Amino acid sequence: MPVDFTAIDFETANSSGASACSVGLVKVRDGRVVDRVHWYIRPPFPHDEFSQWNVRIHGITPAMVADAPGWGTRVAGLREFAGDDVLVAHNAGFDMGVIVKASEALGIPVPDYRSLCSLQVARRTYHLDSYRLPVAARAAGFEDFSHHDALADAEACAAIVVHAAARHEAGDIEQLAHITRVRLGAIGPVALRDDRAAHGPMALQ
Repeated sequence: MPVDFTAIDFETANSSGASACSVGLVKVRDGRVVDRVHWYIRPPFPHDEFSQWNVRIHGITPAMVADAPGWGTRVAGLREFAGDDVLVAHNAGFDMGVIVKASEALGIPVPDYRSLCSLQVARRTYHLDSYRLPVAARAAGFEDFSHHDALADAEACAAIVVHAAARHEAGDIEQLAHITRVRLGAIGPVALRDDRAAHGPMALQ
């Protein structure tokens, strides 16, 4: 189906959302992957401690990000890569939270993005024992990828959404969200505008 979006996945150094240490981005046009990129990110102090648990999960060490640009540089790259796309992520609340918290930690504006959660879309599309990314991706025909590698996870997420859009005969991301009854999320100024539209100006007083 002719869906356009950018899939995104973060890995973090510790339990803080501001500790992003890796991001994978996959651009989809007309239901096909047309570009992909992976970046390491140097987490800012005091969010730069790497927990043994997180390192065990994703294999990223402090030495691997020591010379990497920080979030201030990477968020500019995100804007350039994704443009005005809806950002799609598996458990999107986590990944959008990383963008918000990493930006706030540096005192820079939170970028303006809408998002769709592929986990919730998968729940409304497949009948599975688990909706974890590897299981949902397998249902979409995307198998044998390196889970917790940010780029591989973003590619798996993209595969789920493209497959779900085809199954539901959705012509775009907004229609897929409507058919599956999954609410589009929002961060940055667009989140405030969406809240005003949904609840009216009195709700913010």
